[in-house]
Amino acid sequence: MRISTTSCLCHILVFLCFIQRYYGASHHIPADKVTIAKNQTKLANGETEVHHRPKRGWIWNQFFVLEEHIGPDTQYVGKLHSNSDKGDGSVRYILSGEGAGSIFIINEVTGDIHATESLDRERKAHYVLHAQAFDRNTEKPLEPKSEFIIKVQDINDNAPTFPDGPFVAAVPEMSGVGTSVYQVTATDADDPTYGNSARVVYSILQGQPYFSVDPKTGVIRTALANMDREAREHYAVVIQAKDMAGSVGGLSGSTTINITLTDVNDNPPKFPQKNYQLYVPESAQVGKPVGKIKANDEDLGINAEIKYSIINSEGAAMFSINTDRDTREGIISLKKPLNYERKKTYTLQIEGVNTHVEPIFSYLGPFKDTATLKITVGDVDEPPVFSMDYYIMDVYENARIGREVGAVTARDPDSKNSHVRYFIDHSEHSDKYFNIDMDSGVIKTTQSLDREEMPWHNITVIASEVDNPSLLSHVPVTVQVLDVNDNPPEINKDNEVIVCESSRPGQVIQTMTAVDKDDFANGQRFSFSLPSGIPVNPNFTLKDNKDNTASIITRRRQFNRLVQELYELPIVVWDGGEPALSGTSTLTLRVCPCQRNGRVQTCQDERGLLSSAGLSTGALIAILLCIVILLAIVVLFITLRRSKKEPLIISEEDVRENVVTYDDEGGGEEDTEAFDIITLRNPAAAEEFKFRRDIRPEAARQHGQNRGHHSPPELNQVDVQEFIKQRLVEADMDTNGPPYDSLQTYAYEGQMSPTGSISSLDSPGTHSEQDYNYLDDWGPEFQKLAELYGEDTDDN
Repeated sequence: MRISTTSCLCHILVFLCFIQRYYGASHHIPADKVTIAKNQTKLANGETEVHHRPKRGWIWNQFFVLEEHIGPDTQYVGKLHSNSDKGDGSVRYILSGEGAGSIFIINEVTGDIHATESLDRERKAHYVLHAQAFDRNTEKPLEPKSEFIIKVQDINDNAPTFPDGPFVAAVPEMSGVGTSVYQVTATDADDPTYGNSARVVYSILQGQPYFSVDPKTGVIRTALANMDREAREHYAVVIQAKDMAGSVGGLSGSTTINITLTDVNDNPPKFPQKNYQLYVPESAQVGKPVGKIKANDEDLGINAEIKYSIINSEGAAMFSINTDRDTREGIISLKKPLNYERKKTYTLQIEGVNTHVEPIFSYLGPFKDTATLKITVGDVDEPPVFSMDYYIMDVYENARIGREVGAVTARDPDSKNSHVRYFIDHSEHSDKYFNIDMDSGVIKTTQSLDREEMPWHNITVIASEVDNPSLLSHVPVTVQVLDVNDNPPEINKDNEVIVCESSRPGQVIQTMTAVDKDDFANGQRFSFSLPSGIPVNPNFTLKDNKDNTASIITRRRQFNRLVQELYELPIVVWDGGEPALSGTSTLTLRVCPCQRNGRVQTCQDERGLLSSAGLSTGALIAILLCIVILLAIVVLFITLRRSKKEPLIISEEDVRENVVTYDDEGGGEEDTEAFDIITLRNPAAAEEFKFRRDIRPEAARQHGQNRGHHSPPELNQVDVQEFIKQRLVEADMDTNGPPYDSLQTYAYEGQMSPTGSISSLDSPGTHSEQDYNYLDDWGPEFQKLAELYGEDTDDN
């Protein structure tokens, strides 16, 4: 076997390997070639088939072909050769597998393989193919199918790239030399295992002397110390990646890294100037801003935050300063009212300090600054000023009209000291109880005051300057009306006084209290008595309990509301005022029936039951009308139902399977017309007037006539059982009755029952020995029943 390979760029190493394989076959048995042993097999026709063991020389490893071949001719790849090939063209070589027949073609006679297309290793690095040799005449395989690989050999045809570029990076300002900023990585599509086609070296094209790059790792670092963001913030650094280890002829690619210096607090705040002036009118409102000041800081964010403060006591007492977070300005506000006549200028020492300081930059100096602000107070024509913020005055009720209550004073705070006039604002209160002297400010009454009607009066006094009436000041004035004893006391009549019919002499009916509209500083003191100069009340008396209460006590026994239901008791009440006043109140006492033994004294006015239930006359009339309408509907329904009842006469067509139902309930023991017991005791007397309702009228009349001729003898009062047996025999022998399903029931209790009759009509009257005192515990609703059974018990 012989293999020869030529290419435009043949490597010496590959050539030496081929020479060793070619010449080694004639000197020794190589590792890749074994002598074929002959084996014979006897066939059925007597012939023998010789099997050749394939030589290892037909086992192919791989061929090489350069990528990106340029030229009109096909590129020679290699040659297939079998030891059976004598050069006479009797061997035909066949190629199959990836790209066979399209990318790779073979000369069937010589076994030469050519590539018809330019190959790209980055798209496909190798191709797997199969080679086979046949006898052209017999088409029998001379060599078994052998697999081999055609490997596309790489050339440096791809430049390094940065697929994710351009990049953005940041590094703090004032960073030291060598501070890592960012790392870039380039990729090369060439074969990294073959030569230096994919070996990349980094270099910086733009960005020096501020930054540098590591040629092997691509790490970008700072190359200049103390770079200041305030001087320059953004940098565009261009990095180049070159293959072939950076040698001449290598391919290169580049990318841009936009580097931003982030801020640190390396700049203290600075006021643009050291002295400022501000004009503030004396009419400025307390708590409102009057000016602003600002210190500049070149830093950003929290590094530029400033806190302002007033560091001198003179300025801090009158003014305050706060920081506006949005504008970083110091807002100056007024803490106390300004007065031009007292002080015309103020000096403020204002300090601005950074709130966020980094210790590593403390060497740059103190991160604060101060400035002086001179405030000039402007004179303004101000409204009058009252001597007090509010006034509280008092006056006794019932004071004469024109009585002086008090006075208010106001003055002009300006230097000209204009005259002030006063008047009351009546827009808030329409009732004019007071007026004020225009010049002196004295307040007087215009009406008689009543403390019980209005104990406090709130008015508003307005002061204005004569020279400038548009400037007004307001002050609230509260007038308290003091009490005098001008109202007599009265009995508290919230609860009705009830007298039980069973009250005993000396029994406390009710404890009374008194009320007084007047105000007593040390508490109210009342005394009670019956009126003098009138006859002694034979029914009730009064006891003063000396604790501002009095008790009504009965003088006699047994009140009867049927004889007299209402009693009147006049009571005199004295207060403890100066001077003492008295009042007479007449109480109405109502007699009501109470529970026995006086255990629960809950008498209730029977006439007030409906009113206590909360029902008005109109509501009662509506309820009664509803009841009448319901009764009318019920009566109409019953009438219609009775008129529509079907007759009990059974038709001639069908007299079978009819059940006659009698559902008259009866009127009870007191109903003497529903059923006459005489009929049962003397049935013959009623036979002539009785017709059966379960047969036709004609048959009933005929049946009555027949029964008239064969009526049984008259029964006495004790022959009820015999009468029932006779009725059963007649029912069995009656041919005019229904053929079946007709039920007649006769019930007879019998005579001489040991238990006796359960009816109460003939029962002898006996008196119960039961105690009905428990009815007293059932409340006032059962009071009448308790009295009835109680009287019955007493009679017994």
